[in-house]
Amino acid sequence: MRSGAPRERLRFSSDLRMPPERRSRTKPDRRAGAMPGREARPGSGGTPRKAARSSQRTPQAGQRTAPSAVTAAAAAAAAAEEESRLRQRNRLTIEDDKPAAERCLEQLVFGDVEDDEDALLRRLRSSRGHLHGSSDDSEVEDEAKDTLPSQKKPVWVDEDDEDEEIVDMMNNRFRKEIMKNASESKLSKDKLQKRLKEEFQHAMGGVPDWAETGRKRRKSSDDESEEDEDDLLQRTGNFISTSASLPRGILKMKNCRPANAERPTTARISSVQFHPGAQVVMVSGIDNAISLFQVDGKTNPKIQSIYLEKFPIFKACFSANGEELLATSIRSKVLYVYDMLAGKLTPVHQVRGLKEKIVKRFEVSPDGSFLLISGIAGFSHLLSMKTKELIGSMKINGRISASTFSSDSKRIYTSSGNGEVYVWDVNSRKCINRFFDEGSLYGLSIATSKNGQYVACGSKSGVVNIYSQDSCLQQTNPKPIKAIMNLVTGVTSLAFNPTTEILAVASRKMKEAVRLVHLPSCTVFSNFPVFKKSTVSRVQTMDFSPRSGYFALGNEQGKALLYRLHHYSDF
Repeated sequence: MRSGAPRERLRFSSDLRMPPERRSRTKPDRRAGAMPGREARPGSGGTPRKAARSSQRTPQAGQRTAPSAVTAAAAAAAAAEEESRLRQRNRLTIEDDKPAAERCLEQLVFGDVEDDEDALLRRLRSSRGHLHGSSDDSEVEDEAKDTLPSQKKPVWVDEDDEDEEIVDMMNNRFRKEIMKNASESKLSKDKLQKRLKEEFQHAMGGVPDWAETGRKRRKSSDDESEEDEDDLLQRTGNFISTSASLPRGILKMKNCRPANAERPTTARISSVQFHPGAQVVMVSGIDNAISLFQVDGKTNPKIQSIYLEKFPIFKACFSANGEELLATSIRSKVLYVYDMLAGKLTPVHQVRGLKEKIVKRFEVSPDGSFLLISGIAGFSHLLSMKTKELIGSMKINGRISASTFSSDSKRIYTSSGNGEVYVWDVNSRKCINRFFDEGSLYGLSIATSKNGQYVACGSKSGVVNIYSQDSCLQQTNPKPIKAIMNLVTGVTSLAFNPTTEILAVASRKMKEAVRLVHLPSCTVFSNFPVFKKSTVSRVQTMDFSPRSGYFALGNEQGKALLYRLHHYSDF
């Protein structure tokens, strides 16, 4: 057995000196056991071949195999030790020939492996396993971050920058309203900015789409779809709709908690309007206050209240984009403009280029470009919504009772006190048509549908005539499609829903004088209002939510009644 050891040492050392190309071309059958299933040639000598030949023999009885196994193990250990020693000597010889710069670079890349070359091999195998294995990418990123240079420290620091700027909350009346308790009389600038951001999100019903990143926006849409699926799985019933259009006869609706329940009042409600872009409703009255509420149909929490001293509100309205609030008063000839984003209130006492002061009635164009003010002696003044400057004026015969824009903001419809309706072109400010409302002696209200199909005119006698817009533009004596005669007192309020399937008509002269008309059948829904309960009282103002999911009306008792229309799934 000892005679085989020197030959093994010579073979290992020659393999180390041999280039890799020749080493790979070496025939494997020179070593015993290299080719499986192939027997060694007899007479060649060498311990491994004898071991291989002896392993094929059947051991005879009484023969001992344990000493041969121990001898083979000892020979293998000696061979491994000799191989390691030769490798170390060969590496040291190569290292002496390398320049110092190359050795330094290898130490930086592979680490200090002078004592143990196998440590380098284990490190390379583990790194390969991390790259091709199932480990998280975060570990690789963390290692990369550790290798990055640390951030440089500033050369000079201003001590005043570290001092927090304190803002007095008591000096501004709008800041008082966002205080949660008396201890917040002074807040730092950062805390005030955070509080204003929270108030804005409450007012908008959440974070607007333009304020979110693309990733968050996609994530929120995925979350909403998952919530809708969960909600669908938790309910039972008939999910197959018979028709996409609103059926006539009975309107499925639910009486919700009043929109202004968190700010109760007994003052008459003058305006109720839903925000065009958020799930928010605005309620104003003659108690000098404008309040914003978040609509959820259950609690309707209050967001904010704006108090205007000695300013009983005649009408309040959102701008087309929902960023501003406009309000006029019963007594004062001033137009207040409230910037909802900045929290700033600006009074407009006089319009540039107009001698006449601002009066009570006004309308905002659907595209947000124009503001129409009803003046005295039959004059209507068209203003720029952005600058509040005069663009032009229009005059009718008699007194103006009501005005409205068409859905495309290109025409203005004006109803006069003698029952005549004027149609104006916005660009030229010229009258393009005029006609008498059939059977009307005194007009009180007028409204146009959102799809540009209908014009509704309400008269003092309680009749509502529904016209086609095309006939109002082309004919001097148009005939109404339908005359609604369910009211017996003057029609003071008209409102189309956004889908042009419902027309709400109401009179403030009588209790429960409100009807919902189905379009295009022009029939009245029989289940509203419920006369036995008498909860509606005298309706002062009405409005539908942007997608017809809710219907709100304000009465003289200070309540903003809220109804959920089940046919429409969205707000």
